[in-house]
Amino acid sequence: MRLFLSLLLLMGTSLAGEVRNYMSGELQEMSSVECGYDEKSGKGFTGALLGTDNGSRKMREALCQEYTLVADKVIYRIRPKKDKKPDLLPVGEPVEFRIKKDKLILRVRELDDKEREFLVVSMTPRTTQQAKTSE
Repeated sequence: MRLFLSLLLLMGTSLAGEVRNYMSGELQEMSSVECGYDEKSGKGFTGALLGTDNGSRKMREALCQEYTLVADKVIYRIRPKKDKKPDLLPVGEPVEFRIKKDKLILRVRELDDKEREFLVVSMTPRTTQQAKTSE
């Protein structure tokens, strides 16, 4: 019986695949920061066909969400990896995250427990004074 249970446990762990170790932190701030320009051409199909378009372009500043994620030892500034309509995350909520290759994978259990990919803009070590005041 013990052999059967041991084999069953071993099979279960091998089927589980990748073990995901999450660290905990808190989203403390969200701000909008410049992240380039959107460019829109003034040419229309009819104008191009008739040759009446002057080819003017409209440019506007693009803004991206940037979050401050405070962990035990590091303060991360992160931006959503996908630029098109990123989800708005709740500030002041505890989150879980892990770092995989060149991206930070974040999930908010209270929201929907979905994993979202972020780019790390900067990392700052927390001082012992900062860690004590946040506890």
